[in-house]
Amino acid sequence: MSTSPPITLPQEKDTRGPGAPGALGRTVAALRRALRPGRVPRPDPRDLDDCRRERERWQRHADSYERELTRVRLDHAHLLAWLAALHPASAVLAPDSEAGPGGVHRLRIEAGGRQLSWRLHPADLPLFAHTPYAPHALAADGPPATDQAAHLRHHTRLLALEATLFTEPTEPKAPAPPPKTPAQPPTPP
Repeated sequence: MSTSPPITLPQEKDTRGPGAPGALGRTVAALRRALRPGRVPRPDPRDLDDCRRERERWQRHADSYERELTRVRLDHAHLLAWLAALHPASAVLAPDSEAGPGGVHRLRIEAGGRQLSWRLHPADLPLFAHTPYAPHALAADGPPATDQAAHLRHHTRLLALEATLFTEPTEPKAPAPPPKTPAQPPTPP
């Protein structure tokens, strides 16, 4: 049986002279330097740029969410101000019992024989200039939020039913004739 000759790897020629480490030696030396105790490895700049881009992307999402939340809060406040204007006899604005005079306020309205209340952000208070103000916090005698929502749904159905029962049906109007187009003035020669 014959044995195969030993495999010899080609030797790298290093132009720096004899005894200089080859590619493997340089790699080992770099690893030893990098893994020395007490040394904090530097992050790869590409990873850092990726992290910054990801952070900016999430910040844009958060900013968009905040803008949408602010828009919804303002819509809510405008609707409540309109509701308070429709019920001037029972609408009252007062500081929330858990907040001071400069903090959150509550709008109280009586509807359907029950007192309802909503929290208002301090920035929305100028919308309620037409609403009477009680300088002291009102007692928390309103229904819980789930009962309030159920009462509002029930009261809305009753109002809609009342509107359909006690209004006279109107006859549909005939469509208006199309407007006549004025005659074109003669063009000068």
